[in-house]
Amino acid sequence: MQIKKVTTYQEALNFIHGRTKFKKSPQLDRMRLLTEKLGHPEQKFRSIHVTGTNGKGSTVAFLRELFLNQGLHVGTFTSPFMIKFNDRITFDGQMISDQELVELVRQIQPIVAQLAAKEGGPTEFEIITAIMFLYFAAKEPDIAIIEVGIGGKFDSTNVIDPLVSVITTVAHDHAKLLGKTLAEIADHKAGIIKPHRPVVVGELPATALTVIKRKAQQTDSSLYQLGKDFTIATFPSQKWGEIINYQGFDEKLTNLQLSLLGSFQPANAALSLSAFLLVAKQLHLKWQIKEIKAALAQTKWPGRFELVNQEPLIVLDGAHNLAAFIQLRQTLQTYFKRKKVYVIVSILADKQPKPMLAELLKLPNVEIIGTNFVAPRQLADLQSIMAFKKEMSFQSDWRVALVKTIRLMSSDDLLLICGSLYFISEVRHYFTD
Repeated sequence: MQIKKVTTYQEALNFIHGRTKFKKSPQLDRMRLLTEKLGHPEQKFRSIHVTGTNGKGSTVAFLRELFLNQGLHVGTFTSPFMIKFNDRITFDGQMISDQELVELVRQIQPIVAQLAAKEGGPTEFEIITAIMFLYFAAKEPDIAIIEVGIGGKFDSTNVIDPLVSVITTVAHDHAKLLGKTLAEIADHKAGIIKPHRPVVVGELPATALTVIKRKAQQTDSSLYQLGKDFTIATFPSQKWGEIINYQGFDEKLTNLQLSLLGSFQPANAALSLSAFLLVAKQLHLKWQIKEIKAALAQTKWPGRFELVNQEPLIVLDGAHNLAAFIQLRQTLQTYFKRKKVYVIVSILADKQPKPMLAELLKLPNVEIIGTNFVAPRQLADLQSIMAFKKEMSFQSDWRVALVKTIRLMSSDDLLLICGSLYFISEVRHYFTD
């Protein structure tokens, strides 16, 4: 059969997005076969593998800056995209170009067609992952920081042999794919632990930690836990963000300014520092404290308590599950308890909208406006949930909700927009375009 080669960026995207999203039985055999046919590009660069229910993206961002500031070439792979599709794959902070993406799709097309003829072929995310592997094999980064798509064990990124694995958090999300219990979810996350490779973990629920410890013992992997093997202390900052002191791996690093604000960001920074120090030791990297300070201070990550407007104060946050909403409530409580806080929110139906909203309503200074957006799958019916509740209202068009809310705000109020990474990606264009 004649394959019509893609020639334009839009055709390349159509080819990628035209693939099936998920297969009925999650497994790595398809991905292993695909990488084999491509000449095993995933074996041609060093990597760090990052999973976790929340905090993955920020941890990748911290790690990228830590290595870039030491003069290394760094690749990153994250999802979903925030600005455009290409920002999922970056080299030295620059996203893959449209033309590079087209060329890599052209390279992968015949192999996908060959595999599709036999057993249905690779999924959309498997193809995106393979494109990333080919890109990094060609660009030859000193280190690539690769974020898991969902879970870990059967994720298409899980064919790499990383220098370090990182598990940020374990909480309830993606129940249909990962299971309903923390032990089941932790089992998926623990799937990225590789034999004789160290693993760095955040402060995890006891049941999740038990599962991860067991896997680390089975693979003879050194396990380093936040709060046990390395610690952080946090202090308020005069700037946006906060100051941390870090202690671990025979190092004591003090007065580190973070530019990412959020009750969870010190933990993400600590995990990143630990993974960085472990890799630096393996690569015999002579790091400098001033570069570490510069890296943490300049780390930015779109859509993670991101300040998009100063007057009035408008923030976007990608919180999209209950655990993230608990952290969001803690952030509001810590930094904004004296401000009136308006929240414009839209949530996908497969999340936990009622307990998520209830978390924010624990704060007396919060007013919630539910809305809709052009979503990749079904939205929660916030209009029904919010009916007859005085602290909540509903406006179907988020642009109308935004304009009306800004008119209500005084100069001292805060507007937070959250509920879905897809939602804030759409809203972000309103402020940046």
